[in-house]
Amino acid sequence: MAPEVSPRRARAVLVALSLAAFAFITTELLPVGLLTHIAPDLDRSRSQVGLLVSGYAIVVVLASVPLARLTQRIPRRHLLGVTMLLFAAGNAAAALAPTYAVLAGSRLVTALAQALFWSIATATVTGLFPVAVRGRVVALFATGATLAPVLGVPIGTWLGQQAGWRVAFAVLAGVGLATAAAVLVLLPSYPPAAGGAARGTAPDGRRFALLLIATALGIGGFMTLQTYVTPFLLDVSGFADALLAPLLFVSGAAGVVGTLAAARTLDTRPIASLLTPLSIGTASLFGLYALGALRPGTVVLLAGIGLGYAAFGSAVQSRMLQLAPGSTDMASAGVSTAFNAGIAGGSLLGGALLSTSGARPLALVGGLLTLVALTLLAVDARRGRAAEPASTAARPPTSPAAGRQGTPARTAP
Repeated sequence: MAPEVSPRRARAVLVALSLAAFAFITTELLPVGLLTHIAPDLDRSRSQVGLLVSGYAIVVVLASVPLARLTQRIPRRHLLGVTMLLFAAGNAAAALAPTYAVLAGSRLVTALAQALFWSIATATVTGLFPVAVRGRVVALFATGATLAPVLGVPIGTWLGQQAGWRVAFAVLAGVGLATAAAVLVLLPSYPPAAGGAARGTAPDGRRFALLLIATALGIGGFMTLQTYVTPFLLDVSGFADALLAPLLFVSGAAGVVGTLAAARTLDTRPIASLLTPLSIGTASLFGLYALGALRPGTVVLLAGIGLGYAAFGSAVQSRMLQLAPGSTDMASAGVSTAFNAGIAGGSLLGGALLSTSGARPLALVGGLLTLVALTLLAVDARRGRAAEPASTAARPPTSPAAGRQGTPARTAP
């Protein structure tokens, strides 16, 4: 049984893990903003530097489930603390990397830490809050990840332009150390199985598997463009290099707006919370393919892509807590695998398109992938609504207290 956690401490843990999510996503995507600076410094092409994102994602894909299995009995306080220390060490090595190979190796360490973090963090933080508000908690936790594009990547890009790209990684190493200390101080220690969100609230293996497939396709569609968004903005839209950081800020700010908006609907309308951002992102990707040479329209569509990407990611995490057919740690590892399979596949596909067809087709191919994901989820939602009356009639009544068992805290965020 997990210990009781005070409302103040639960919220402090939420802030600390949200900061950790911010640091991880910033690290993962930072080569996107620094693409044109890392490449000449290490004597590599833009596509090769882009592989630092896709390679990172591949490691997360391969390591998430095995690491979740190996560590499923370790108290989350200790495990998350060590994870953040590994994150700090990986970024320190990146800041000092003399060659491309060393930089790639340092990102391997950070990717392993990220694989473990995303496998356990969502269930750990949401388990400190009641079931009725966990969707909101997921969105608030995800705010850290959505702030990474709006603050982390633009600030890292600016630092790279002003002081060299290595400084950005050094700063992230410092953030990792601070976050590790906060986690070790604030997070209570208890067996993982005793957490309040250790199991899904409405387990469904078939729908969970479909969610994983749609996640990989949807994220892959977004990342086909986003991994190489800087070449797109430079070569297709004709923006100057100095405007890249503000444009990334616009996309990230829209992502924050989308995540905060999703916080209001995740608990009450989980299906709409999945379909709406994916629809916005798909329309924006197709629009960018058609209107990418028009700068004002590009800014608006870039914001739509940022909003859709961030809100969709929050909705997937929240839906995972409902549909997980077993341990939510293992389900979260599955989501992390699907998410990063999309990142890896999208960035690899984008790199191939960029080198053979230029930057403009990135938006079209990305839109086609998100459209497939949207179609799968929409069809599943329709089937679910058709089956709901029968399943509701067959379901025995439950007591109001049934959904509250095992919740370590009684507080809303």
